[in-house]
Amino acid sequence: MKTQVAIIGAGPSGLLLGQLLHRAGIDTVILERQTPDYVLGRIRAGVLEQGTVDLLREAGVAERMDREGLVHEGVELLVGGRRQRLDLKALTGGKTVMVYGQTEVTRDLMQARQASGAPIVYSASQVQLHGLDSSQPFVTFEQDGRRLRVDCDYIAGCDGFHGVSRQSIPAGVLKQYERVYPFGWLGLLADTPPVNHELIYAHHERGFVLCSQRSHSRSRYYLQVPLQERVEDWSDERFWEELKARLPEDVAARLVTGAALEKSIAPLRSQVVEPMQFGRLFLLGDAAHIVPPTGAKGLNLAASDVNYLYRILVKVYREGRTDLLAQYSPLALRRVWKGERFSWFMTQLLHDFGEHQDDWDRKMQEADREYYLSSPAGLVNIAENYVGLPFEAVE
Repeated sequence: MKTQVAIIGAGPSGLLLGQLLHRAGIDTVILERQTPDYVLGRIRAGVLEQGTVDLLREAGVAERMDREGLVHEGVELLVGGRRQRLDLKALTGGKTVMVYGQTEVTRDLMQARQASGAPIVYSASQVQLHGLDSSQPFVTFEQDGRRLRVDCDYIAGCDGFHGVSRQSIPAGVLKQYERVYPFGWLGLLADTPPVNHELIYAHHERGFVLCSQRSHSRSRYYLQVPLQERVEDWSDERFWEELKARLPEDVAARLVTGAALEKSIAPLRSQVVEPMQFGRLFLLGDAAHIVPPTGAKGLNLAASDVNYLYRILVKVYREGRTDLLAQYSPLALRRVWKGERFSWFMTQLLHDFGEHQDDWDRKMQEADREYYLSSPAGLVNIAENYVGLPFEAVE
């Protein structure tokens, strides 16, 4: 098998890159070690930046998103009993975010891939990358007991932080940056109407709360919990009671409870590796970076990586601009670090660090809350980062 770009991983970043390259006339093969049902079963983010929305439209997969997605012009911040609406549209010159689940994005991209007829291989095991620092890289894998090979020009690693792509880079090449937080998020998904028409980010002395949504009839809620908590210890009733305790009385009174469709605990951490490329291999999304979900940046940073690599490869194949290949990592990392900073900032701003925070840090946290929620400049700062910073031009 021979192609121009081999894509490892059929999550949203791999599928989106494949769709954009296909529409540009560039051949791709996508290899995924899991089944389609497993890929669609992942419960992930649901807030899309303006740039991600525009990229999905450019990829020709936005019809259902534009029909069913919820455009949000603002979010609400609750701190110390104070309720501050962040008017995203007014503060950013007209930009908004789209609430549309990552599962639905993935479903739309999978259907587009199938309709295109471009090759995608699920349940590909024993994937190995070869010749990354040569001019003729290739990928080997097993399927149905057969050992197969894909020759290619370039490889896009979209297979997550523990995937084979990152692990195929020789030791000593990558530098890893990491911040681990002393708590996690307990999330519950339910077919209940959202408690508010816009997202609510709330700081409370009992811990952080996020009231999110997937549609007008499906809600997603999160509670900050200690890392040692077990999801088995949280009945639906206990979750709803704790959520009500952390919300203002008028908001809690509107809360509609119901049976959980899914419940899980996710630890919070920040990780970045540099550089995001090695020879003919390019890392995208979680293969290169992970952010706390507080800033809604995980999927959006993956889309940012896709944007840069897609535009570079188009210029490589159409104009012979191979000089741009070395620009992928610097371009991507500039935006990644800004997204990491914002996610770190929102995590610091809204969570209770308890014994992991000294008196000085606690006072700094209080001062930040007071400043950012009372200053027009502070509100603009949060809003422009939340809707997403602009992509740099590739030229």
